[in-house]
Amino acid sequence: MHLSDGLIPLWQAAIYWILTIALLALYMYKISKTEETEKVIVKTAVLAAVTIVASSISIPSPFGVPIHLFLIPLVVILLGPLSGVAVALLCFLVQFLFLGMGGITSLGANVVTMGIVMSFSTYYFYNFIAELDDRLGIFSGTFMGVIMATIAQVAILMVAGVATFEVLMATLVPFYLFVGVIEGIINVFIILSLFKLKPELAMVKKI
Repeated sequence: MHLSDGLIPLWQAAIYWILTIALLALYMYKISKTEETEKVIVKTAVLAAVTIVASSISIPSPFGVPIHLFLIPLVVILLGPLSGVAVALLCFLVQFLFLGMGGITSLGANVVTMGIVMSFSTYYFYNFIAELDDRLGIFSGTFMGVIMATIAQVAILMVAGVATFEVLMATLVPFYLFVGVIEGIINVFIILSLFKLKPELAMVKKI
């Protein structure tokens, strides 16, 4: 889902960068106001490192295109949506610098889709449905986070004039529907196992 440099006009890329910086500033403000600033930063750093490594691994898929798990929904469920945005920014920056994934001018757009949209979609769907069932909440939050991020990327590419709605719906959506299901199932097992081993994680203040 990483957009590379040159796909989005610079003036549009600047708008996405502004949104990214605004959310990052809000994140910094929020953690400065919490009594557990150091703990939040350490947990965010650890999950950022895990996300960078795990999302860089290619997994074969029946579509002929390798899957890269996002892990942002996992971060969001454990730490909160703004933490998801911060981890996404760190992850994409490292992947661009060392793996050649994505780009610098497009980094803001990538954070908007896989950081902002995915994080807040995951957070709200998870919290709404988890009241009924934890497993369904984790799966639904993860799945809808991936789908809403895909829809956001379709919108960004259409506004940029790089592809038509029909082409994007026929290529991106089926693939990420599959990714959303796979990652949703994986997150159910990982997060419920973490909550069982360390129940305090379920009570962590979300930022």
